[in-house]
Amino acid sequence: METKIILSEQDMPTQWYNIAADMPGELFPPLGPAGSPLEPAQLESVFPHGIIEQEVSRERWIPIPEEVRSVLFRWRPTPLRRAHALERHLGYGGMIFYKDESVSPAGSHKPNSAVPQAYYNMLEGVKRLTTETGAGQWGSALSFACAQFGLGCRVFMVGVSYDQKPARKTMMELWGGTCVRSPSQETAAGRRAIRDFPGTPGSLGIAISEAVEAAVTSRDVKTRYALGSVLNHVLLHQTIIGLEAKKQCDLAGVTPDVVIGCVGGGSNFAGLAFPFAADKIAGVPMEIIPVEPKACPTMTRGTYTYDYGDTAGLTPLLAMHTLGHRFIPPPIHAGGLRYHGVSPLISHGIDTGLFTPRAHDQVSAYEAAMLWARSEGTLPAPETSHAIAAVVDRVRQAQKEGKCPTILFNYSGHGLMDLAGYEKYLRGDLTPYAPSDHDLSRYMAGMENLPPLARNLP
Repeated sequence: METKIILSEQDMPTQWYNIAADMPGELFPPLGPAGSPLEPAQLESVFPHGIIEQEVSRERWIPIPEEVRSVLFRWRPTPLRRAHALERHLGYGGMIFYKDESVSPAGSHKPNSAVPQAYYNMLEGVKRLTTETGAGQWGSALSFACAQFGLGCRVFMVGVSYDQKPARKTMMELWGGTCVRSPSQETAAGRRAIRDFPGTPGSLGIAISEAVEAAVTSRDVKTRYALGSVLNHVLLHQTIIGLEAKKQCDLAGVTPDVVIGCVGGGSNFAGLAFPFAADKIAGVPMEIIPVEPKACPTMTRGTYTYDYGDTAGLTPLLAMHTLGHRFIPPPIHAGGLRYHGVSPLISHGIDTGLFTPRAHDQVSAYEAAMLWARSEGTLPAPETSHAIAAVVDRVRQAQKEGKCPTILFNYSGHGLMDLAGYEKYLRGDLTPYAPSDHDLSRYMAGMENLPPLARNLP
């Protein structure tokens, strides 16, 4: 028996949900070069006005343009499925549901933000977007989105993932994108990273520096930068996931007790969790769990402070849980989770007790992925596998307690481009990386020169 809840096209949300309107406590503003709150005009060399307005907005609901919805209609609304086979395998008396974002053209949740970002840039006459990508899912999604609106796309892909996942580069090229291994010789930031970190596997921080530099120094065509996670507007676009899921849960007659998603920068977790977090803020009991890799323990071992979103320090300072902008994560296969920081909105949610983070090493994540593949039958992305590992842990905890909470998680992408990692797992060649305290403190060195978090910022 399969439970699959499908919405009609008419049920697809017409507005995004902006959790900034409802977050408890005071949100720390991003800071500009002088250490004062960032002015929206300071972002104009990087983002179009439509995106900047969304980034700073405190409006609860923001309309989704019809031109964006018409592209999203190709695969949305996505199914909500019940994992009956996993429940049986675990002997679980409760219910496990998952929002299946693997059905998009790029195979993940990423087009939910790539499409509106390409659209808003097209409106302002932008001809090319630059970006970074970890595992290649965001680079693939933005290449797809740019193709829909006639834009060029240049993607700086983290070196270790570029080598591990060559098919992602092919996907980008099929949609007209260009993929560059990062760090590269194309930018000053890339050349500096090669000099300062000899033999580096690369990082999202380095790739962001390269993409931002390439955008602001472009002289041949009007170029802007697009980001796949972390910032408010990206997480806003992803809330279409949770808004659909709430309707589907209502149709199924269930209310989730536990909501789970994996976290690198935070986009897929926020997309599912934020609309449910609104209910928790309003007083509905709920456990909301963001899950990260132990190799890059931003939420569980990082420091909540101001830091740059990129390695070279080209971005504004963001209030976030961070391992330090010079942190170089180990070369785990979940490339989309290898980021030194996490979204300011998610960081604030952790700080206020709204979210309870967890961490898993890549071996336990692959073990959960194999369990999923041999029960439910589909092959999850390594990033998604971290969420599945957290689901399995939560089930085992519930069984010890004699409880059966209803669990909902985001199946954020398929793993059909990640077979090399699965092959290493099957051979026993994967290592459960976790940085030492010494390593983490080393990367945080020098951070004392950045502004501290303070509730009385001007």
